[in-house]
Amino acid sequence: MKKKRVLVTGGSGFLGSHLCERLLAKGHEVICVDNFFTGKKDNILHLMDNPYFEVVRHDVTFPLYIEVDEIYNLACPASPIHYQYDPVQTTKTSVHGAINMLGLAKRLKAKILQASTSEVYGDPKIHPQTEDYWGNVNPVGIRSCYDEGKRCAETLFFDYNRQHSLRIKVCRIFNTYGPRMAMDDGRVVSNFVIQALRGEDITVYGKGEQTRSFCYVDDLVEGMVRLMENTGDDFLGPMNLGNPGEFTILELARTVVDQIGSKSKIVFKPLPADDPTQRKPDISLARRVIDWEPTVDLKTGLVKTIEYFDAMLKEQ
Repeated sequence: MKKKRVLVTGGSGFLGSHLCERLLAKGHEVICVDNFFTGKKDNILHLMDNPYFEVVRHDVTFPLYIEVDEIYNLACPASPIHYQYDPVQTTKTSVHGAINMLGLAKRLKAKILQASTSEVYGDPKIHPQTEDYWGNVNPVGIRSCYDEGKRCAETLFFDYNRQHSLRIKVCRIFNTYGPRMAMDDGRVVSNFVIQALRGEDITVYGKGEQTRSFCYVDDLVEGMVRLMENTGDDFLGPMNLGNPGEFTILELARTVVDQIGSKSKIVFKPLPADDPTQRKPDISLARRVIDWEPTVDLKTGLVKTIEYFDAMLKEQ
């Protein structure tokens, strides 16, 4: 296998750090680019001694001049708490970041992957969601900075392919969890695990009947790498990557409490605006094209996630 020089934007984040780790294990040279808004150096400290790994502090809303063979564009806050903190900057990161990375890929004739999201489907009217579904997104809601930013990034990727014959890949990532999730990101898995470990009330919004599909991070990263490496230039995507196992939020809360053996009580609060009622990927395309499907079930993945957060809490 040829050693490649691979750029990972958002490389010190939850997903990005696992991707950097995976690419190094495959024998590539990895350049991690991050502005450390939501990414953490702790996520990549164990990689710093690797001579084929380097870190560049940079905001992708500004041009980057570097020489690489491939680009994975992951830079963007992904949790509602973080992307709603500065919604204008969130949109800039998705849109200007995509323009800058696509411009870099065009100059270098490099292959580039866009980490898009299931949020492009909004509050879906079809279930499960297939890649040909155009979505049901509120363009002026509090989540639209992320949803529409990612939708625009996809548009840019496909237009760069049509206009400049750029080699692109687009994946739509569904709910992912695992070690290195930020403790303050407000995502449901990290929220529930931390609340249960502390013995606090488990906060469920609405009646907990909304559904999500949870993919363990190692499975997700494997899918991204396969999409980039195991498909020809004629396959662009978009491709759903996620676990088709569907759980209600209430089921997840009870599972976390049971696994931890916590005495936490489940309490209910009003549902946030534009919160999707159902989310489940149809991964038929991933199965067929890259021979991929998740292998880690929810309970197994939660064990590793709980161990991680338990260690983090003990260090505080």
